[in-house]
Amino acid sequence: MGFTPNQWAIVALVLILGWLIGLLSRSGGAKWRRAYDAELAERRSAESQLAAARERIAVLERQVAGHPVGPGTAGAIGAAAAGNRDDLALIRGVGRSGETNLNDAGIYRYRQIEALSDSDAATLETRLGMKSGTIAYEEWREQAALLREKGVDAHRTRWGTPA
Repeated sequence: MGFTPNQWAIVALVLILGWLIGLLSRSGGAKWRRAYDAELAERRSAESQLAAARERIAVLERQVAGHPVGPGTAGAIGAAAAGNRDDLALIRGVGRSGETNLNDAGIYRYRQIEALSDSDAATLETRLGMKSGTIAYEEWREQAALLREKGVDAHRTRWGTPA
């Protein structure tokens, strides 16, 4: 059983058509490969930038280690999270700016406010530019003791939400 000339022509056309389809599909594949390679290069670049940023953060953290931490900095947030300072702004009459001033004066903890003697309180009031007797009048020591012992909820019950 042999092929007729028409059947050979059909086989030849199918082979030629398959060859053309193969050629056309190769050019499209190269386009996708180039796009994949470009995206891969972009990802590696982003990963190297991220690694450089992490290294820079580590260098900055090593530089800050052992220095007093100022309010509003990443180090201050980390120190507060680590328990190295208390949120003094919760004390009614202190606020955020007062907390900054207290931190500048070296006061970071509720215990430090509790331990203030009358003369220390007077010196602190002078340093902070406050009216004499403000700390006693606003009961900072009592508020600090309550915040340290029983927490924010007990403080809010007694003194309300700080302004």
